[in-house]
Amino acid sequence: MEREILLLGDPRLYEVSEAVKQEELEQMRPDFTDLFDCIKGIRRDYGFGRAIAAPQIGVKKRLICMLTDRPYVILNPSLEFVGDEMMEVMDDCMSFPNLLVRVRRYRHCILRYLDENWQEQEMNIDDDMSELIQHEYDHLDGILATMRAIDSRSFVMKRA
Repeated sequence: MEREILLLGDPRLYEVSEAVKQEELEQMRPDFTDLFDCIKGIRRDYGFGRAIAAPQIGVKKRLICMLTDRPYVILNPSLEFVGDEMMEVMDDCMSFPNLLVRVRRYRHCILRYLDENWQEQEMNIDDDMSELIQHEYDHLDGILATMRAIDSRSFVMKRA
């Protein structure tokens, strides 16, 4: 089910999410489906979207769903930054779909997480995928891209 995505300014977006417990896994499976449906809905309506964090639909759990080459369920992720190389990007977000924000992100990182079968996974990710996962990971800690803006001129409205 395509659920309502919380929008910029909603106080729930600024809360820190709790770890998913193994005993919660089965009851959370409908949330996985709903999150993937939200990605598809944003793609349909706005033409972008590869991942979404559970807090964006009001689920205060450390869960990210990513739809790239295949669907990924990312539970209780941890990030390790590799090196000091940074990049500047214009970041978009499903919680403010008509706004771009210039931010700095690490170019390389290692993502460790549990998958939908509670199996440990690890991914070395670079460039746009590194930026993407950092963006979604921030949501789990109540941090929005607007809070990481490089400066006060780092905001651009998209044209309809």
